Amino acid sequence: MHTDQESQTFGSFSEKVGRFRLKGKIFLIPQMNRIGAHLLAGAFRSFGIHALVMDTYKGLDLGKEFTSGKECFPCQVTTGDILLYMQKEKEKLGPAFDARNYIYFMPEAGGPCRFGMYNKHQRIVLDSFPGLQNLKIGSLTSKNSYSLDGMLDREQTRSFRKAGYFSVVVADVLDRLLWRIRPYEKERGMADDFIERAMAVMADDFEAHGVALDFNRILDRLEEVIEEGKGVIDPALPQRPLIGVVGEIYLRTHVQSNQDVIRMIEKYGGEVVNASIAEWVNYTTYDRKREARIGLRLSLKQLRVKKIKENLRSLLGYGIDLSYQQMRQNQVYKRVRAHLDLAEDHRLDRLEKVLQEGDLYSFDVGTEACLSISGILEYMRHGYNGAVNVYPFTCMPSTITSSIVKPILNRMKVPYLDTPYDGSYQPGREASIRTFMFQAQQHFNKHGRGAESHS
Repeated sequence: MHTDQESQTFGSFSEKVGRFRLKGKIFLIPQMNRIGAHLLAGAFRSFGIHALVMDTYKGLDLGKEFTSGKECFPCQVTTGDILLYMQKEKEKLGPAFDARNYIYFMPEAGGPCRFGMYNKHQRIVLDSFPGLQNLKIGSLTSKNSYSLDGMLDREQTRSFRKAGYFSVVVADVLDRLLWRIRPYEKERGMADDFIERAMAVMADDFEAHGVALDFNRILDRLEEVIEEGKGVIDPALPQRPLIGVVGEIYLRTHVQSNQDVIRMIEKYGGEVVNASIAEWVNYTTYDRKREARIGLRLSLKQLRVKKIKENLRSLLGYGIDLSYQQMRQNQVYKRVRAHLDLAEDHRLDRLEKVLQEGDLYSFDVGTEACLSISGILEYMRHGYNGAVNVYPFTCMPSTITSSIVKPILNRMKVPYLDTPYDGSYQPGREASIRTFMFQAQQHFNKHGRGAESHS
């Protein structure tokens, strides 16, 4: 028997978490990847959505107060972000404040990752605050490759998906541009100043041209940005060891949560390539395509005509989506690599093949471990000098990654480092990174960097 309170809670999940119409609402986007959030917000604004990027990490104390500590760390960070933002809005607007005017963006992924439960937990927390019960949580899911159906006008949905994905790829490029130029900057701080200006320029371009899907104009501006970024590099500085970063998508991209681990690696002599956001988006589409193919085989064996049609439709749909995403990604990297040797993304079919060849793991199991394990091995194939796994403390997929990859890299004599985070500051953290980079420098001195380092 469900109590009235339990029924009310489950009702809140179904009525106030999901895909809601965004028109006329203030759409609150939490920062995971800073550049990605701002470019995505620009794309939303181009389609007439009042999208804002919230400040992050300033409400961490609030987030910890309303979580138990058993959740993974991004849940605490994002809970604090939304609570602090709404608290400030109430103070600013006073009696005019109405939570119904806002929609808070918190997507999800399927299990066993706890990310799938963030919006449920945050729904319970928000319902406990007077005045915040009517704040809806806009949630997309990896189960349907983050479909936007129901959030925008029907005729806009597919166009926005194209513009939104393009913004993700361009944001990845800006991140990789920063990591490519900052270790070699002529003067300290030049790269950070430049990338802030570049982010604002590209966000404005997405707002101006996203709705028209005028990607060539956006790419023209991106090429100008790349050329300007090249000017930050001091060509007299020697090449550094190349470090590949993988891990849980939030922690590896959220600078405050990972205590700026990339900058720390750079401090001790490294150059970094981090796994991209587009890689995860491509993976969700690729995985839906795989599921449709598996379902088709099963329905053919069982001669279930209705299921055969459904799976064929899904296989074709996700296949077209993946081909489009890869085409756009290739287009962007072809344009920018004509100016600067930025690292491209791994291909998903190649990553799956890497796991199958070594019988290491399976895409059937899912989670980010698929990408992290195979991604590290691809880094090694391309001549990287070390690998770092960044993740929330107790994160299961990343712990699995460590258990599989660490002994392999030990046999290969390639430096490897786990860097779990939970908001605390460990006194030995900097020493462990410094030691890791000493080993990476030795590897670099002995082997150099592979010819395919940026391919």
